[in-house]
Amino acid sequence: MPKPPKIPQSVLVIIHTPALDVLLIERADHAGFWQSVTGSKDSLDEPLAETAAREVLEETGIRIGTTFVPESALFDWKYSIEYEIYPEFRHRYEEGVIHNTEHWFSVQVPEQLDVRLAPREHTAFMWLPYEEAASRCFSSSNADAILQLPTRLVRRDEEQGR
Repeated sequence: MPKPPKIPQSVLVIIHTPALDVLLIERADHAGFWQSVTGSKDSLDEPLAETAAREVLEETGIRIGTTFVPESALFDWKYSIEYEIYPEFRHRYEEGVIHNTEHWFSVQVPEQLDVRLAPREHTAFMWLPYEEAASRCFSSSNADAILQLPTRLVRRDEEQGR
């Protein structure tokens, strides 16, 4: 049975430590393509935060909502971009869909963790200081998001009264 078409609403989740070391994962379908966690909604009514937590678990084995990584560690930037889907990935969507809206999140983990990759999606991982991580991303929007991380975290702390 063929997979249903992907929904053109997705999340980008930057996983980082307090020291701003960022987790990058290498795509299985494109060697040398490093990125943050990404993934599409499973249903139109799936809340974006649930999509983010599900994708983090599926792609890294990190479970959000535990004592080690509480739900409060997931931060919704309330920011999104629309981009043109790479031609080689368009077959995954309904005919004629060429744009995706990506919503940005981050999740802070207490330290660099070993992760359990989804082997069909990713083949390797590495932790890098955020600026170096941004320079390794194949997607310019992913790099831009990582470079915004320090500013976004200051805003998060201000919103939470820290």
